[in-house]
Amino acid sequence: MIKNCLFPVAGYGTRFLPATKAMPKEILPVVNKPLVQYAVEEAVAAGMNNIGFVTGRGKRAIEDHFDISYELEHQIQGSGKEGLLTSIRHLIENNQFSFTRQREMKGLGHAILTGRNLIGENPFGVVLADDLCVVEPGEDEVMTQMAKLYNQFRCSIVAIQEVPEDETNKYGVIAGECMKEGLYRITDMVEKPDPKDAPSNLAIIGRYILTPDIFDIIENTPPGKNGEVQITDALMTQARNGCVLAYKFKGKRFDCGSIDGFVEATNYVYENIYKKS
Repeated sequence: MIKNCLFPVAGYGTRFLPATKAMPKEILPVVNKPLVQYAVEEAVAAGMNNIGFVTGRGKRAIEDHFDISYELEHQIQGSGKEGLLTSIRHLIENNQFSFTRQREMKGLGHAILTGRNLIGENPFGVVLADDLCVVEPGEDEVMTQMAKLYNQFRCSIVAIQEVPEDETNKYGVIAGECMKEGLYRITDMVEKPDPKDAPSNLAIIGRYILTPDIFDIIENTPPGKNGEVQITDALMTQARNGCVLAYKFKGKRFDCGSIDGFVEATNYVYENIYKKS
């Protein structure tokens, strides 16, 4: 079973300025919980109890969120509001949290490499918190779906979804051999291709399971698109040398890094989860 999950959270969140000038985008609330808490809960549901964050300057609020606030708890004691902290207290008390800092923003591949000291030589999950994924009641969370696949195939796996063909320039896009419905063995992978150059409309979203050899591959991966170290380039090397799978997950994904996606997610969670809880 995979025990480790890495959360790259060092980005600036520029699409949400000025809201993110002093507050991490991962702390933006979807109804009554910050994005990053939804993401951690998803990882924990998959059995990933060792939570590592790759942070940056101005991200202290994330570390504070996953710590006990004695002053706050003392202030609300006896007020009937203690129950509002139940979910976060459960996470704090039953999981391990560690943090390291990415000093320069050099791309997702570099962020993952920065977290190597938190992971060691173990397979691990990677969750991008601004991709909020929800599933139907009773269904496995996306990371749980992927962990089950890893237990079967023992190789790196990326989550994918179909996107409009004119939006491929926003994503890493894959081509692959279909192994069974919703599961592909990757043969090509391109970072943010122009629609005319995209190998398909199957786009990678912010859920990965990676084998630990990816770290050495990233170290030897030159900067790619936008001068950044791209995880797609490293994964393509891994695919050529072995096997990387792409999984069309079951569930609904919201791009909460965009304002439209964030509003859509808030409305959905309020109507379909919060009001029914």
